[in-house]
Amino acid sequence: MHEQTLSRPPGGEPDWGVLGRLLPYLWQFKGRIGLALGALILAKLANVGVPLALKHIVDALDPSVSSGLIALPVAMVVAYGLLRFSSVAFGELRDAVFGRVAERTLSRLGLEVFQHLHRLQLEYHLGRRTGGLSRDLERGISGVSFLLRSLVFSVVPILVEVTLVVVIFALQFDWVFVWITLLAVLVYIGFSVLVTNWRTGFVRDANLKDSEANTRAIDSLLNYETVKYFNNEAHEADLYAGSLRRREDAKVKNHLSLAALNAGQALIVAASITWMMWLAAAQVEVGAMTLGDLAMINGLMIQVFIPLNALGFVYRELKRALTDVEAMFGVLGLEPKVKDTPGARPLPASADGIRFDNVSFAYHPQRPILRQVSFQVPAGKKVAIVGPSGAGKSTIARLLFRFYEVDEGCISIGGKALTDITQDSLRACIGVVPQDTVLFNDTLRENIRYGRPDASDGDIEAATEHAMLGDFIRQLPRGYDTLVGERGLKVSGGEKQRIAIARTLLKQPRIFLFDEATSSLDSHTEQAINRSLRTLAGTHTTLIIAHRLATVVDCDEILVLEAGQIVERGRHQDLVQRPGPYQAMWQAQMRTTPG
Repeated sequence: MHEQTLSRPPGGEPDWGVLGRLLPYLWQFKGRIGLALGALILAKLANVGVPLALKHIVDALDPSVSSGLIALPVAMVVAYGLLRFSSVAFGELRDAVFGRVAERTLSRLGLEVFQHLHRLQLEYHLGRRTGGLSRDLERGISGVSFLLRSLVFSVVPILVEVTLVVVIFALQFDWVFVWITLLAVLVYIGFSVLVTNWRTGFVRDANLKDSEANTRAIDSLLNYETVKYFNNEAHEADLYAGSLRRREDAKVKNHLSLAALNAGQALIVAASITWMMWLAAAQVEVGAMTLGDLAMINGLMIQVFIPLNALGFVYRELKRALTDVEAMFGVLGLEPKVKDTPGARPLPASADGIRFDNVSFAYHPQRPILRQVSFQVPAGKKVAIVGPSGAGKSTIARLLFRFYEVDEGCISIGGKALTDITQDSLRACIGVVPQDTVLFNDTLRENIRYGRPDASDGDIEAATEHAMLGDFIRQLPRGYDTLVGERGLKVSGGEKQRIAIARTLLKQPRIFLFDEATSSLDSHTEQAINRSLRTLAGTHTTLIIAHRLATVVDCDEILVLEAGQIVERGRHQDLVQRPGPYQAMWQAQMRTTPG
């Protein structure tokens, strides 16, 4: 089965159309977005107003221009201070208003991806790389956050500020200042984009070499004992030193490319401001402009280029964010292979009994797993499926739970085909104890309660006793509040299995499905639990998938599965008497069972 991958190949160009896919998530906050944009415009108006106030202050203090009144410069100084404060205050207001938009959008997107992953078929989850998927989705959410904040806090403000400066130059000065400003901004942006694209390879290589060095060090330390066994400390040091040298070379190239970007940007800024100041100074000399105009032009140009300084970084991160978001939307675009059919209805409360009619299935067309399998589990009866590994036993359980669709034939419960009933109602009526139990990193109580989240503590304790888990829990210092660790690593395999059984019993299902449910238990505990299960399953439809034949001797029918076909069927007493696969398995297991 191929691995699922989300990331685009390195260097792949992002899809800018992804921005359009974010609009539906933002539209519900159109009022807040409008308010944030209003605050943004007011902040930029105040920001641009600062050089205007500075112009009037300078002109008021210039004897050749001033009327000698002291009130004007005082008023303009106060206005200068108010404008500076307003630009910051409106900027903070924009951040506060838009903060709710960004966080709510991220929450909504994160929940949507989470729910969609649970809707995808088992095949996808078996083939995915959990670590890679987690990182891709994490980067996707971070990418959305960066896109929203960069657009509102970087790109749009730059456009607003450049527009305002151009309007002021057009209204107050010669149009040559407008053309110089536009030319300088375009050259600056073009240079930043080109050089950023060029240095992306250096950034990626530096990150790669840094990861390689880190991996080399961690791998060596994790294998500390092996290193010591073979006296390879010097060898490991040489390998790590080589990784560090490669990282150093890559980092130096990255720093040099960044220096080239910064120097080029500084040259464009200095050249454009020098050009404008030279023109302005010439006009001041002939009396066409005042010293205040000169100061205002200088201030406006500096304010235009200050936010542009981060343009290279914003552009590079914008491309990365778009790629990450595109990967996340790629997950959302995956269609579940197992879906409720149109018109599917909940399973009736009275429906019971399982039926497989000529069911065939293959994970891959070249390797069929089940071939024309037919059997029935009547309501209230107990049927077992046994056979060697790879015969298709667990596949039957997966098909019954509708993790996969059958290739041929039909599976029904209570006469209702699985494709005609909703997946929720189907899975609600089946209680599964799997062969490999995975627990959540939570307390014993909450892991058992997972079978029925609204269950009382009394219900939990009753299920625990039936699963032969009560004595174990009472011996623990924290009892039911004991943490089981990540994936249940703090409890043994047998204890995990008993927790899984208690959890399933708490669910109170109509149909029990035990998939090697006692495989991790010792013989004494297995016998005790089997007695409890026999009592509980006495009035329930039960399908048992087992390798140990001792656990199925009391079943109403035993099916022997080999190479995807039922080769024998009957009760234990009959099968063990006649030569065949079941008798051979029974005799082999009896020989290996401790006497």
